[in-house]
Amino acid sequence: MNFDLMDTPTLQAVATADERVLVRDLDKRVEEALKLAEEQSEVAEAAEAQREAEARSDGLQAATRALNQEAKSLRQTVAAAVEKSIEGLIESAIATGTPDFGKSRELAALEHNDRMVSRALERLVEHLSPLAEIAKLRSEAHTLAARGRALERIAHDRAEKVLSQLREAVSEEMVLPVDMSKGVAGALLARAGEIKRRAVEISANADRLEHWYMDKTRKER
Repeated sequence: MNFDLMDTPTLQAVATADERVLVRDLDKRVEEALKLAEEQSEVAEAAEAQREAEARSDGLQAATRALNQEAKSLRQTVAAAVEKSIEGLIESAIATGTPDFGKSRELAALEHNDRMVSRALERLVEHLSPLAEIAKLRSEAHTLAARGRALERIAHDRAEKVLSQLREAVSEEMVLPVDMSKGVAGALLARAGEIKRRAVEISANADRLEHWYMDKTRKER
């Protein structure tokens, strides 16, 4: 290493002068840290809760589609049954002088099913689906926040490890400034900051949706 302390009193030590290698190594270590964060119990539990909330929301959406399809089919069936019931009443009155309401009883069962499907759809759209969406957003925000905290802990542990390795040099030279922002610890802290900002945004979206739902519910009472 050739340098003149009079001209360059501040030195920079790197593992290699090839910046592409440095970037690849940094990315690799960051990805390893991300996987390590996912294995921490706080993150794993939050992620499992998020998967359950997402499964619940997806299930409600599937139920809404199925019930909408059933409602459409029932409307068509009821319309046909009404015509058949009317024709049956007329024909029975002609044949026997007494209207036969047998077909009307079948129609009543169909209309009952149609009302039940409509009520189920109303509950899904007005209550269950909004509540499930709120729960999904909150679980996502919680997972992101936990992931951000885990990355911060890993970053601090890495920084402490690096600093402990530099103590001998510090004892020799008294002062040895270290820019952690350009290393793995800095990259992890930056990633953690981004993740926690997303968590705050998603949590705010959940708050807005919950306020809308509560206001709507109060007005309906």
